[in-house]
Amino acid sequence: MQPDNSPFSQFIAQSKPSEDELLMLLIGLAPQVFPNFFDAILARYLPPSGELPEFGGAKSGNHKGLLPTGDTAIFILAGSEPAGRLNIQRLLRYSPFFQREKLLTLEPVRTGEPPMSGRLLLDPEFAEWVLMGTVAAPALGHDFPAQRLETALNWGDLVLPQSTLQQLSEIKSWCAHGERLFADPVLSARLRPGYRSLFYGPPGTGKTLTASLLGKDTQRPVYRVDLSLVVSKYIGETEKNLAKIFDKAARRHWILFFDEADALFGKRTDTSNAHDRYANQEVSYLLQRIETFDGMVILATNMKQNLDEAFLRRFESVIYFPMPPAEQRLRIWQSSLPAHLGLDSAIDLSALAQRYELSGGAIQNAIRYAALQAIEQDRGVLSQVDLFEGVRRELAKEGRGM
Repeated sequence: MQPDNSPFSQFIAQSKPSEDELLMLLIGLAPQVFPNFFDAILARYLPPSGELPEFGGAKSGNHKGLLPTGDTAIFILAGSEPAGRLNIQRLLRYSPFFQREKLLTLEPVRTGEPPMSGRLLLDPEFAEWVLMGTVAAPALGHDFPAQRLETALNWGDLVLPQSTLQQLSEIKSWCAHGERLFADPVLSARLRPGYRSLFYGPPGTGKTLTASLLGKDTQRPVYRVDLSLVVSKYIGETEKNLAKIFDKAARRHWILFFDEADALFGKRTDTSNAHDRYANQEVSYLLQRIETFDGMVILATNMKQNLDEAFLRRFESVIYFPMPPAEQRLRIWQSSLPAHLGLDSAIDLSALAQRYELSGGAIQNAIRYAALQAIEQDRGVLSQVDLFEGVRRELAKEGRGM
């Protein structure tokens, strides 16, 4: 195969599969380029009986052409030679290359059927990347209950105490040097894979923004898991939904962000009934996946006390996001003002920051309300009345008055 600049050629140069492994990848890829690829081969070489069962192949769903099975790969690579056929079987099932990359797998078959009669399943993201040169971000839905977090802000826009920023710098260090850390044979044998961090503190104090900025700063996509789509009333479905996310995140080096994590990762209950047993089973499964995940997981909660203690012991860092003091509130007020709207001369931002204890999120909501009123009324400035109304609304959400 002549090297070129295609994604497939780059992959081969980096992964260095054997000749048989490479041919099996091509067998799995062929129907995605030429739907009748194997049908055309069979039409040319079929014996008079019209059948060639040793070639394998299967029909499935909307695809009208023949799809390759394990038997297909064995026949193409080893023909009828017994030792060669067994070698290809071993390669398909136990190859470190396929196990590591999870690119090509055998579809499970019904009990009693030969395992090699299962279809060769090529990882759809790998196929998309090879053929298109890119992989589309998965869409949020029941099939994939997570959504990418992105932000236009930068690290300098984050207003937090120095102690919190120092702990966050340790996470950035792990992202930058974690691979070198685990390359050490002594450390890798003693340390758990991956990194787990808990962000806790009142709503609106910057937990979600920080997760987004960590991804932006370290060039790792951040996906927020939608717990309403993860949790299922059907037994085993919650674990299945979580497995989809963790498996995809591991292959693509994502940061996983669980917001309001206490909703799923709360304290386990006494097993007084079947529902309690299954709820505890979900928590235990999550513990196991987080424990073995070799990427980064961030959990955020407003109520740290509601989390299961077994989780807390598994975090490499537990970071507190406090309500900002007056000085930091003033910085947030100043940095959040619209670029194309002026400020009513009667407004004293310093007095606002001193008087009203608001989170950064609440301050931005108050400014958003005042800005919308200014735009709707075609005014070029934020009015004092609208800004105070925005503050009043935010305080009312928390059951406080002005």
